[in-house]
Amino acid sequence: MIDDISTLDKSLEEWRALLPDEAVAVLFRHATEPPGSSALTHENREGSFVCAACHLPLFDSSSKYDSGTGWPSFFSAIEGRLGFQRDFKLILPRTEYHCARCRGHQGHVFKDGPQPTGARYCNNGVALRFVPQGDPLPALRD
Repeated sequence: MIDDISTLDKSLEEWRALLPDEAVAVLFRHATEPPGSSALTHENREGSFVCAACHLPLFDSSSKYDSGTGWPSFFSAIEGRLGFQRDFKLILPRTEYHCARCRGHQGHVFKDGPQPTGARYCNNGVALRFVPQGDPLPALRD
């Protein structure tokens, strides 16, 4: 269990040395992957979804559902693992969320999800890594 989430400060160049270009574009340039492009959209095994950059667990598979949007979607996140900010890139305000540890952009949260929360965390698959239940979680990056 991770009790203390300290902020991880790396330069864009350091992230580029660790991650594929597509992941850097989404996580640290706030890009969006095309809908339907991530295999994680159809990942239905039990396990954890961790930040692709720093490996902080963000979502449990029990909160994943098929939203029909073409992106991996969740109705709740692991408490304290996400940060939020307003995004006006599409004129209308949206709520963007990011990893609380590395501040990597994950996606946007909307109020049209299923119960019990009514939330839809619409995530970029390239910003996540899936770890099947029973496999060890990757060590947090320094």
